[in-house]
Amino acid sequence: MRTLCRVVALVVVAAVTGTALAGALPEIRPEEVGLSSGRLDRLTAVLERAVATGELPGVVALIARNGKIAYHRSFGMQDKAKAVPMATDSIFRIYSMTKPIVSVAALILVEEGRLALNEPISKYIPEFKEMRVGVDSVDPATGARSYREDKAKRQITVQDLLRHTSGLTYASLGAKSTVKDLYKQAGLTLDEMYKGSADSQTAWTNASFAVALAKLPLHFEPGTTWEYGHSTDVLGRVVEVASDQPLDVFLSDRILKPLQMRNSGFSVPPQEAHRLAQPQPDPKTGQVPSLIDVTKPTSWFAGGHGMVSTVPDYLRFCQMLLNGGELDGARILGPHTVAWMTSNHVDRAIAMGPGYLPGPGYGFGLGVAVRTDPGLSEWPGSVGDYFWGGYAGTYFWIDPKEQLIPILMFQEPVRRQHYRLVFRAAVLQALVP
Repeated sequence: MRTLCRVVALVVVAAVTGTALAGALPEIRPEEVGLSSGRLDRLTAVLERAVATGELPGVVALIARNGKIAYHRSFGMQDKAKAVPMATDSIFRIYSMTKPIVSVAALILVEEGRLALNEPISKYIPEFKEMRVGVDSVDPATGARSYREDKAKRQITVQDLLRHTSGLTYASLGAKSTVKDLYKQAGLTLDEMYKGSADSQTAWTNASFAVALAKLPLHFEPGTTWEYGHSTDVLGRVVEVASDQPLDVFLSDRILKPLQMRNSGFSVPPQEAHRLAQPQPDPKTGQVPSLIDVTKPTSWFAGGHGMVSTVPDYLRFCQMLLNGGELDGARILGPHTVAWMTSNHVDRAIAMGPGYLPGPGYGFGLGVAVRTDPGLSEWPGSVGDYFWGGYAGTYFWIDPKEQLIPILMFQEPVRRQHYRLVFRAAVLQALVP
């Protein structure tokens, strides 16, 4: 009887997994695509150790090459508090990995002639027409600090939003400034905007958020400085106006459904909530990271950070890009548009200060960081590879030279950068002639 129950349970699990992973790429032995199984064991050991030591609650890692999955494993717990093991199709808050998807949405509209990169965004959001730039200064003689606001020398363009040169910022990142203090006073920090209240998920829309941002000064002159911030959130509103559709509907109709990304969107439906990966208490502080409650319905389809996805789903998005805009007969973008998106759009005239997240050796394209030099970076890679990650611990990169797509997902913000670097090294050392 016990054996029969076990067989029935396995059949049920297989059926559920088969449904969840429908549309996934074919799986093959690593050696069939130039990866060493023995050297991939090093990656397995690293991730097993990360879970065993409590540094990470649970992880899903995937490596695809030449359009086939060579490594796809889950480790640890999806939800430690409820003793739910991690699954290869667990659902994750992907935060800023939303940005490449929304960038593709904008480029779809460019291809259709409904949007252009040189257009001022005030064409779609009039409140951005007359912007001010906040300037902090220090008197070198007395050390006295002062603040003023100047009229912006030019308007923000669609290209500025795509490459983070709009002058918009995040209140909680980087050095302190008066502009960031003004964001905080206006309640425009993610902590404040998602805090606690029952209606926090429906307090904002893309339209209302964009208007609220437009009332505040910019952190830099448009087009002069790479500054990570709410640019892609505003881009989401531009997509809505240009397409005459809510962002979630446009993404679903034009990207998610055609690519069979069935577990991706801006919230997790009740029947799938049991698959949602959860953070753990920080081993040092005991505090649980405060992440977005994606089990609640939302009216704010935040283009910069709002989506959830799975590793198999996000693989399909990445494979579409690697294929030049097409997957399994679904054409999302033309190949020239993908090449344009994944080329560097940040020239030497644009300042890249200590807060430049791509780091040395990388430029920035239209929604992704793009490698421009074989050296300089603190992690290995190929010229032309492109990547991005999310606050809570998700990460991907695409290497056209190697026809390689590695994806890593967990929900642990503190150690995300460390394990991204470890993952990079572990994947690339497993490539063999």
